[in-house]
Amino acid sequence: MPVNYATPAADQLLPVAGVRLGVAEAEIRKKNRRDLTLVALDSGCTVAGVFTQNRFCAAPVQLCRAHLATGQEMRALVINTGIANAGTGEPGRQAAQASCEAVAGILGIAAEQVLPFSTGVILEPLPVERLKAGLPAAFADLKADNWHAAAHAIMTTDTVAKAASRVVAVNGKKVSISGLSKGAGMIKPNMATMLGFLATDAGIAQPLLEQLVKEAADASFNCITVDGDTSTNDSFVMIASGQSGASFADASDAGWAEVKAAIIAVSVELAQAIVRDGEGATKFITVAVQGGKTREECRQVAYAIGHSPLVKTAFFASDPNLGRILAAIGYAGIADLDVDGVKVWLDEVLVAENGGRAAAYKEEDGARVMAQAEITVRVDLGRGQASASVYTCDFSYDYVKINADYRS
Repeated sequence: MPVNYATPAADQLLPVAGVRLGVAEAEIRKKNRRDLTLVALDSGCTVAGVFTQNRFCAAPVQLCRAHLATGQEMRALVINTGIANAGTGEPGRQAAQASCEAVAGILGIAAEQVLPFSTGVILEPLPVERLKAGLPAAFADLKADNWHAAAHAIMTTDTVAKAASRVVAVNGKKVSISGLSKGAGMIKPNMATMLGFLATDAGIAQPLLEQLVKEAADASFNCITVDGDTSTNDSFVMIASGQSGASFADASDAGWAEVKAAIIAVSVELAQAIVRDGEGATKFITVAVQGGKTREECRQVAYAIGHSPLVKTAFFASDPNLGRILAAIGYAGIADLDVDGVKVWLDEVLVAENGGRAAAYKEEDGARVMAQAEITVRVDLGRGQASASVYTCDFSYDYVKINADYRS
């Protein structure tokens, strides 16, 4: 079960004018499950995205980048689960292209106006004929209030669907924001297998949206890790339809700060939901590092702690094995780190300072914190003013079971 997370009810997810979603059972890999999602965008939408930095990036990622680079207006997204269409070479690229062409035929648009996304098993060919056969049902299902169904249709090893909405009033207009994400394992974003989609009815100029999607990813999906693996298919896409009447061309425009903050808040909620549903996770852990010279070195330390299998298994066991945390700080890559100036807390409990265990630390205090479902590890490097946070989870027996049985 996910750590303190439940899928919002369908009526809690706001429709976004100009965006319609439809789902279908296409039997991409398994029968009797929703595994195909079609998203239709009205003319006038702006779209921007960030993608995995894995050099073995999937065919749909390659095609998304190419289509966005054309500068054309994007009019549709097609998303399948079950098969990642990664490690599939030229046949995979042809399958991704064929899926775009099939969507284009149904919607009466150009294939270059379609963005394809796949998630699932790597090295397996995409059964594109099944995808194409499922598209008419997805098209017939298109509606603005279908976010709940779409969140379920993009799941793989997720135990719950992940979605979020916000509404913000700016300049006398009501701006709606809705998003969904999927992911539970193979999560170490280097932009985080994850997909994320967010739409708003605000109007956002293309250059401003491209900047926003990077900033939002940096504050959310680039701050999570489940197992340290960067997937081949990771994508985060943002859509702005402009149909609320609130439009923004520049970061200095009135109301932009409020809209930006709400969009980033939705992104963070979607990203944290992935960690809360990490494969086999029993605990949600925030690693907050402060006192660094730069934000990047704070992230280095946070990720070293968050990636460590020894740290993560200690959290699963509720064992305050503090040496594992100190070791991770020490090998994070800060060559001139003065360890005598480092302090470490588990929640409010000071556990390490002056190069070793804090004088007032008691083992039972550490064990009490480690037994909680949500824990904060706070580190002060004592060398500057920068800070950064990373969100992670523990490693349980079930993580191994889930990944050992993934293809069966």
